[in-house]
Amino acid sequence: MDDRVSKYLEDILIAVDEIESFFATTPKMYDEFVNNLLLRRGIERNIEIIGEAMNRILKSGSNISITNARKIVDTRNYVIHGYDTLTADILWSIVINHLPLLKTEVEELLK
Repeated sequence: MDDRVSKYLEDILIAVDEIESFFATTPKMYDEFVNNLLLRRGIERNIEIIGEAMNRILKSGSNISITNARKIVDTRNYVIHGYDTLTADILWSIVINHLPLLKTEVEELLK
């Protein structure tokens, strides 16, 4: 694997780990999430980083396989450009339903 691709994968893993760390002292409960603007903004920023790193991986021509890689980039674009329609429900769904699989896949690729 190319060193640049490895670095981008590490960036993704760091961003996922940072999102998980936000819940170290805050329960992973939707109501807590919705009412915590700082938490939501931190998650938004890390999703932007994940999406940009994935975009760079896809542009590198690497043949690594990550589930929904293109959708991850699309999500980053939506967070940045569709900020006015981004809802807490969408962010919560990403955190609960999609980040665990992404983390598992990235960890496997980095081994």
